Amino acid sequence: MNPKIISDTIPNWINGVECAAASGQTFDKLSPHSGQKLCQVVRSSDQDVTTAIQAARKAQAAWADTTLVQRGDILHEITLGMRNNRDELAAIVAVETGMAVSAALGEVGGAIAQGEFMAGEGRRFYGRTTTSAVPNKYNMTVRQPLGVAGLIIAANTPIANVAWKVFPALLCGNAAVLKAAEDTPATAWYFGRIVQEAGLPPGVLNIIQGYGKEAGEPLVANPDVDVVSFTGSTPVGRQIAAVAGQRLAKVSLELGGKNPLVVCDDADLDNAVKWTLLSAFSNAGQRCAAASRIIIFDSVYDQFRDMLLDGTRRLTLGPADDDDLGPVINEKQLHNMLAAIEESRQQGVTVLTGGERLLDDFHANGFYMAPTLIENVDPHSRISTTELFGPIACLYRVSDFAEALQMANDSPYGLTSCIHTRSIHRATEFTQKVQAGVAVVNAGTYGSEPHMPFGGLKQSGNGWREPGTEALDVYSDLKDIFINIDPGLL
Repeated sequence: MNPKIISDTIPNWINGVECAAASGQTFDKLSPHSGQKLCQVVRSSDQDVTTAIQAARKAQAAWADTTLVQRGDILHEITLGMRNNRDELAAIVAVETGMAVSAALGEVGGAIAQGEFMAGEGRRFYGRTTTSAVPNKYNMTVRQPLGVAGLIIAANTPIANVAWKVFPALLCGNAAVLKAAEDTPATAWYFGRIVQEAGLPPGVLNIIQGYGKEAGEPLVANPDVDVVSFTGSTPVGRQIAAVAGQRLAKVSLELGGKNPLVVCDDADLDNAVKWTLLSAFSNAGQRCAAASRIIIFDSVYDQFRDMLLDGTRRLTLGPADDDDLGPVINEKQLHNMLAAIEESRQQGVTVLTGGERLLDDFHANGFYMAPTLIENVDPHSRISTTELFGPIACLYRVSDFAEALQMANDSPYGLTSCIHTRSIHRATEFTQKVQAGVAVVNAGTYGSEPHMPFGGLKQSGNGWREPGTEALDVYSDLKDIFINIDPGLL
């Protein structure tokens, strides 16, 4: 790793200063591609989290007293810093995740777009005025900061996840403590360096490294944290909701998905294959919005399956720009996938391709899961109802549109969805009736944009939406203001 870009030990950022964990402990970050040690990471605990929260609490009032335009301007400076350091930032994302540099550059571009959009909200940030039924009374609403925001992110798209949370949290006048994903610590650290160089006041953003149990839990439980925003798995989201709920803290959860992609008998099959491959396997399937349930009309099932199987077998795995997907983020995740597939084999499913770890000389030391397609799957089995967060997709045969819609909705999750059809009638009915926060026609199950809200139903979230202007609702409170005047004093 280039020592000019990333240090041998990744520190915390607390009150504008890089610092080690109070315990002095560290852990190793491994390369998903080679399995070799990339760097050490400070292993924070409750003491470090408390120090970061205290710094945020101390800095928040002055930050909230700056005007929205000033806050937006500083966010714009941070965004410019990201743009000026785009190549270095992408290089860190690539080496930490194993994704190609070209894919990492795309992710950095999306994070920059998020910063640009949210910085612009500093010149909007609308409340509203309205009428009153009472004479000589005027009503309005304004947004107010909450205080300290606890932000916990996942490693799959590390700089995008940082941008989704940090920019709206700070714009609204909060100070923040970001708990970086332990598998992508350097991305968050480097963002912290850009933030300091952009002139953000010390303590407004603090970045804590460490494990979820040791650093994430104390952040969620601390009574000085006014809002918690989490992106990650549904089981962890439940734990966060339970802990924060004990003190009635505001919680935004963006959780998992088992997202359906429906292929109708009138679909453009070439286009459907292209988008199924991208939705199921790009970023090694490590998207909450990945397509893991492919629902296919019976009349085109065999043809589509064979086309998809051919496309899957042509995919190349590695960290280069001309590879289609890289490794999964860590070995534990890889083992979980292999165990789920083996359990399904015992239940009689057919593994059409993949289903194993790649063990050739080039891939053996990394965490490479072969792109996997499975059929003859019970739609209520564990592999059909549990997010695996990897390059694994199950194929299901249905007779018609009604059965396809029913199967799409027969899931504990409701994050994203897609239908491939030439019929405006089917497209309209699907987008209106599918139980998901996102519905797409003739493309993939992923592809959120900075100005659009993202989130899901059921076990995919708890109703809040980030990003878009809807993210402002997560990180602010509405205050009603009533002004009564005395006409005699005019």
